[in-house]
Amino acid sequence: MAEQGKDPGPARSAKQSTASLRGQFAHEVPMIIRELADKIPYQFTGSDRVLFAAEQVQRLPAADRQDVKEYFHRVVRHMLTLGASDIDLGGSSSRGSIWLRVHGDKRPVHQFGMFTPDEFTVLILNLLNERSRALLEENRSTDFSFSLPIKGSRTVRFRATAYYEMDQVALNMRAITDSVRPLASLDLHQQIERGLMFRHVRDGLTIIAGVTGSGKSTTLDAIIDANNKDFAGHIVVLGQPIEFMHQSQLCIVRHREVGRDVNSFKEGITQSLRQDPDIVVIGEVRDPQTISAALEITDSGHKVFTTLHTSSAVESIDRIIAEYPTDEQSRVRNRLADVLRCVIAQKLAPRIGGGRVLVKEVLWLDSSAKAAIKGNNASEIYQMMWEGGAKGMITLEQDLFRLLKQGQISVDTALNYANNKKRLNQLLRR
Repeated sequence: MAEQGKDPGPARSAKQSTASLRGQFAHEVPMIIRELADKIPYQFTGSDRVLFAAEQVQRLPAADRQDVKEYFHRVVRHMLTLGASDIDLGGSSSRGSIWLRVHGDKRPVHQFGMFTPDEFTVLILNLLNERSRALLEENRSTDFSFSLPIKGSRTVRFRATAYYEMDQVALNMRAITDSVRPLASLDLHQQIERGLMFRHVRDGLTIIAGVTGSGKSTTLDAIIDANNKDFAGHIVVLGQPIEFMHQSQLCIVRHREVGRDVNSFKEGITQSLRQDPDIVVIGEVRDPQTISAALEITDSGHKVFTTLHTSSAVESIDRIIAEYPTDEQSRVRNRLADVLRCVIAQKLAPRIGGGRVLVKEVLWLDSSAKAAIKGNNASEIYQMMWEGGAKGMITLEQDLFRLLKQGQISVDTALNYANNKKRLNQLLRR
């Protein structure tokens, strides 16, 4: 803990500015949050303030903790009525407000009061169980799932991350849709749809690529749901956290949450080999250990789906290979070429009239694409997609041009979202 009697510096200044941050909305925030935050000694700085707040939260009577939770539930219900996808709060960067992302734009909302960073810390810590609080302190970040019961028997689930920002605690939560898009709504070529279905192609690795907020999870759930309804088998879903919960239909669908049911993606993949799966879904491949495990289980004859934080098919291939030391890359390149079946790289672009529309790039690994990977000529793959329409392939620029011709997006949007602006301009000049 911080030493007593030292110059309080900015900590006391933050305490003195509490009144100005609270402003006219003070009545909205539960008094217990104010009172507990005010107990934090001004001499404590950095993580010592968070540790002290965590101890105080743990000592709160159950009724007080429930009051704080109910307040947060009201905030989240308001988020849902606005159709927001994300909620952000905590730390000095939020300027005392709760922020929501609605149709791609993130803005502060003031209906639920103004907070000091300490008050945000109390609110966030109250959402975490003992294990999550320990992980937050150890790793400076913790992922968890959050469930909110609403009217009737419906429950809305969220993917949440609590983390440190400049020695203060912040939170992001993303709403997980409680319905699944039909696979047909992704507007994929018939050959690609068939390739994603276990009935037609029983092995191989498919990567859903995109940056944060590009709808990768939605696409992955559409693929899982379609297979769940199409063949009698076993699907194992590994996530951190688990987002959409699929109800077993023709398939039995097992959900295993990393950090809750299994220690890591790598362990979950290895353990699934002994669980008789037909399809293994890996929420994300983040490191060489997870990538190697994914390649191994695919190589053993399973059908595997995963996601990757990249913006194009070529970048996805390069990123996987680059995760390994130089002397191992040739071996990985050959192994990846043998098991990779499909890469779908996607973005969500602003739609004319409001909302967002899916833009995608699709690579199907034919013999030419496999040879390009093995020969360390991944740069040739873009041209293969450009010319591979008959096989279901398409570049992001071709899909942007299609949406532009349909009147769904503007020229500025197409140019802003293109990976290869030169190729898009070629299409625009036609």
